[in-house]
Amino acid sequence: MLFEPRSGRLAAWGNALLAGLVSPDEAVLSIVGEDAVHRVAGLPGESGPVGLTLALGRMRALGVTGLRVALPAPGHPLGLSGPPEFNARALEAEEAVVAVGAALGLVPEVSEAGPAGDVHVEVVWHCLPVREAPPADVPSLGEAERELAEALREATVVLTRLDVAGSGPVAEAALSAYRARAEAGSGAGREVLAPGYPARAARVLSLAQRVDLLVSLAYEHGHGGAVAASEMAARAEALRPVERVARRALVAAYNSAVEERERG
Repeated sequence: MLFEPRSGRLAAWGNALLAGLVSPDEAVLSIVGEDAVHRVAGLPGESGPVGLTLALGRMRALGVTGLRVALPAPGHPLGLSGPPEFNARALEAEEAVVAVGAALGLVPEVSEAGPAGDVHVEVVWHCLPVREAPPADVPSLGEAERELAEALREATVVLTRLDVAGSGPVAEAALSAYRARAEAGSGAGREVLAPGYPARAARVLSLAQRVDLLVSLAYEHGHGGAVAASEMAARAEALRPVERVARRALVAAYNSAVEERERG
């Protein structure tokens, strides 16, 4: 399964809407995706949770000109700038969106409702104050692309060296399915990245998702010949930096539309 964070969809299509490249209906439909509904709570000027269409319009009125993604992990506050309360909420959710032009951030709370067999997902984005400062550890697209090329090689080598069960055929089958999806229509990266993003961003996003997929294989399919706890620890230790590179690249891709506009 390809990694497509909700914060990425919100930032990508929110940026396209703020730039006047898509309609509110198109943006909201793309952000919600397969979820049932998204609402925003705590937005300045609103007494309760509101729908995405109203929320994005309110954010524009508050001075928001763009949206950035944060994908933090323990010990790695990727894309965050504070304060501690917002960072803690974002770390718990493992993702967030940070506004440009107004000191606001959005953290998703995901819940499921409905009977078995008919479960639907609801998302509430909690709006919180953020510190206006450069986001932590976000690379440029060029830097991310170079790091990813090396990480893809490393991930493949690690899978083989650690004798992950079925890593060869499973990885090849997964990548073949990924390529087929990418070749259909506009491509996987462009389905996630909205109008207004540079072509290089779609390329970096696709490669980051591929690396993330390979890392996921190592965790999901277990070991082949080695099952000792020490071997499992070695696998996690070897894959951790690869996973970190993939997350950095995802953030760079989603944030590239804002970075390009700021560079003029």
